[in-house]
Amino acid sequence: MTVACLESLTFGLGRLVDAAGALGERLLLLTRDPSFYAYELDRLPPGSLDVVATDTFDVERLTGHLQDTPGLRGLISSTDTWTLTGARLTARLGLPGLDPSVLRLTRDKAAVRDRLHGAGLTRGRAVEVPATDPGARERLLKEVGLPAVVKDTAGTGSQNVWLVRNEEELDRALGESAGRSLKGRLFAEPYFSGPVYSAETLTWDHRTRLLGVSSRLMSPEPRFREEITAFPVAFPEPRRASLERWLGAVLDAVGYTDRFAHVEFVLTADGPEVVEINPRIGGALVGEGLCRALGVNVYEAMVETALGRRPHLMDTEPPGGPAVAFVLGYPAEPGVFTGVAGLDRLPGMPGTPTWYPVRRVGDPVEHLDDSRGYAGIVYAEAETAELATHRAVAAAGALRVLTEPFPEPDGRRAHGG
Repeated sequence: MTVACLESLTFGLGRLVDAAGALGERLLLLTRDPSFYAYELDRLPPGSLDVVATDTFDVERLTGHLQDTPGLRGLISSTDTWTLTGARLTARLGLPGLDPSVLRLTRDKAAVRDRLHGAGLTRGRAVEVPATDPGARERLLKEVGLPAVVKDTAGTGSQNVWLVRNEEELDRALGESAGRSLKGRLFAEPYFSGPVYSAETLTWDHRTRLLGVSSRLMSPEPRFREEITAFPVAFPEPRRASLERWLGAVLDAVGYTDRFAHVEFVLTADGPEVVEINPRIGGALVGEGLCRALGVNVYEAMVETALGRRPHLMDTEPPGGPAVAFVLGYPAEPGVFTGVAGLDRLPGMPGTPTWYPVRRVGDPVEHLDDSRGYAGIVYAEAETAELATHRAVAAAGALRVLTEPFPEPDGRRAHGG
């Protein structure tokens, strides 16, 4: 009995292997580059899973691999990049899965905004602003107004996102976007002011359970760089219950029937507003944080839904565990990653802080304005998310992510840090 995994998030593969084993399944990882999962694979006993290196964008080749897999019973696709590829494969092979049209919708942020507006679940609509349309600028000002956010309909990791607070910033954003390679189309929506959160939910048969809410501390405006996350945020019970009902309505509006979702939202003075809906478990260390804070391996629910089964987590009360927080570690300057100073100080600090590496020595770090630039994550625990945040920030403050200048073609060093 086999469950295939089409690529994976950076962390969580070990939890997924354990979950599959607990349910009597074996995990098969399909990946372009097994070394991307070196941190997780190095910590697993030899032979814990099967790994096939292949072109994970080639649907025909993937179909052949999966058709030749004995006892294949499910497919997991937990990344934004491969969401639609996974949907095509489950439909081709007759495996359990969300309706592909729902997944296509969630990968189109403009379409999601308009769907929610039609359902009365957001105050704003999306306005597409193609670079070839000379009237797009005036339409944006008229129909969206300022401040606004201009972004890619299929963007990930806060890439290709511009905060536009005045007409000068609007012109700059439209100019810069014209030179970018977008995954989707350029559109604008209102900028909703307030703290940003992520709801970690599990849905089955149209019923949504709120597992908890993660805080999302971002860089100062105008950037949208993710920096600190903590879980679970301690909302008063009436607010938590209200958020759960609202999230159920939001997911139902886009046709979401089952599986994990990671819903980013802003808590404005007038109530919550969706930023985006991700049809997967949260990235970075959100999945690990869920496991530790809830006291269960939530990845069992991921395997169960891939098998077409009602997840046990929908009907049980987890025992609970410590609150968690993590800080993304960015270098001060772009350049070639050379290591992290201060790791020897972590064992003496509270909260059992741990460094989870993302970059390998020698990797280039080119972009520091979004989440492509972090080299690793500092994780810590405490009795509450607030205390865990203090501990993770203190531990991160003891570290320094190091880079050296990029080499010039003539062998000299370019600017770096």
